[in-house]
Amino acid sequence: MIAQPYHLYVERTDASRNMARYYAMSIEPNLLGDVCLLRKWGRIGAKGQTIIHHFGREKEAVELFLVLLRQKRKRGYRPRTAMTN
Repeated sequence: MIAQPYHLYVERTDASRNMARYYAMSIEPNLLGDVCLLRKWGRIGAKGQTIIHHFGREKEAVELFLVLLRQKRKRGYRPRTAMTN
């Protein structure tokens, strides 16, 4: 059982470089009771790629989640900004 929800969705855009990327992560249990870190990334609007990491303990998944979060922040990924009309 996961103690608390872990979900992240961040984007990196740069119109001058035609860059529009997203990165999403979540920690979820699977049917066998393992803890999984799901990662998805790609161009905004595209299917992108997915990878799933399996862990025996939630602590290990959270540690990787935090490492990846720091890496993405360093590279300029930020939460999606609200669109105004």
